[in-house]
Amino acid sequence: MEKEKADRMIGIRIPKSVGDRLDNLAKRTGRTKTWYIREAIMEHLDDLEDIYLAEQVLERVRRGEEPVTGIDEVERRLGLED
Repeated sequence: MEKEKADRMIGIRIPKSVGDRLDNLAKRTGRTKTWYIREAIMEHLDDLEDIYLAEQVLERVRRGEEPVTGIDEVERRLGLED
């Protein structure tokens, strides 16, 4: 993970069971709960952005607000026609 110039503090509420798991993991490994939370966010944020932004595009396609291109046209543009 690349360190940015300034960290931002946020507060979150998590289920007790997740907090207990974090406590246990931190104690067993010598790392902090903050370290594991930061790692989990950094590991999954790109995927979450992709998923939710793709869902928004899909909704626009379904409403006819987003242009679509068929596979034949894509192949033609890329010079992949048979």
